[in-house]
Amino acid sequence: MVDEFDDIRPYYDYEIADAMLRIVENPVFEKVAGFLYPGVSVEAIKSKFRSFDSIKCFQVNVMNNAIQNILKITSSGFSFSGMDRLSPSKRYLFLSNHRDVLLDAAILQLVLYSCKHETSEITFGDNLMSSQFVIDIGKSNKMFKLIRGGSPKQIFINSLHTSKYIRYCINEKMQSVWIAQRNGRTKDGNDQTQQAVLKMLGMSGGNDFVKKFSELNIAPLIISYEYDPCDFLKTRELYLSLNKPYVKAPGEDFNSMLTGIRQHKGHIQMTVADTVSDDALHEIGDVHKNEQIEALAKLIDKRVYENYRLWSTHYIAYDILYESTFKDLYSPVDKTAFIDYMHMGLSVIDGDKKALESIFLGIYANPVVNYLKINSSGRQPPVNKNHCFEYKI
Repeated sequence: MVDEFDDIRPYYDYEIADAMLRIVENPVFEKVAGFLYPGVSVEAIKSKFRSFDSIKCFQVNVMNNAIQNILKITSSGFSFSGMDRLSPSKRYLFLSNHRDVLLDAAILQLVLYSCKHETSEITFGDNLMSSQFVIDIGKSNKMFKLIRGGSPKQIFINSLHTSKYIRYCINEKMQSVWIAQRNGRTKDGNDQTQQAVLKMLGMSGGNDFVKKFSELNIAPLIISYEYDPCDFLKTRELYLSLNKPYVKAPGEDFNSMLTGIRQHKGHIQMTVADTVSDDALHEIGDVHKNEQIEALAKLIDKRVYENYRLWSTHYIAYDILYESTFKDLYSPVDKTAFIDYMHMGLSVIDGDKKALESIFLGIYANPVVNYLKINSSGRQPPVNKNHCFEYKI
């Protein structure tokens, strides 16, 4: 029987065994296995993979282990908050700011599992499905395909198809969904909800503004890295985009994925903000129809900005760029280390160094700029240890 969503959905449990066989037979597998299970023989790992017969088996034994290893090797610690805002009996649309191709959504799965919530399905751009190996890993990890590009007619058809699937997931399949607040990663540090994403989500919900967004249970999700993944790759791309459209090289998306995994990220914080309530939607529903999507985007942006954890790297960049004075929030040693890090990374990028430096600093300073929109002091309140949980890696 052909399912309406067979072209984009993740694997079902009965498809996992065959996917595992393809994965272990792929030449790339040995390199991945060495990272996931150091010191264990490849044959033993292959045997383990061949025993998996469900998505849960794969996620618990492979993905959780992989993300924990990545955090252990490349971070200075990870914390999260806001999980108490979620009901185990409900399913949510986690509308997230997006900084890293893989980790943003993968870290959420680790947190959901550790807090005894069902893991979510994850949007996965078709540009990243570069090989059968990546497809098998992704679809075994509850990733579903976002089809991008095409003619205006094709874009409309694909957007409606995606919208229907997301609504089906939450209301019928009883699966939460992770999706970015914009098409692709935020490269300049300026997290902003694209209205096109909200319009896509609403396409399948009819004309009642409150009802169609209420039944999605939108939970803004915020992740903040002390050192932004792929910051120098993003700087180079933004620099090359100044005078002409940027054209990605073959395999560039996959390289970004690997760089994001390997790069040191410092401290990482993830927060689930208050869900978009019916009361908030009713208030938005009272404004003119042409302004409703814009008002919803602004509400989500506010939740992102007020819950985005600012690190010393953000304040240092802001002070350098705007000659401001948040120096009481970091030490001279912190500033010197950050400047040395910047100069070392930019030294291998061709181009005007002043322009590159300005772009790089903007990536880190823009979260402070956004926070100042909602708090004129720019100084975040102390972390409430009772509501922020350190994940033990």
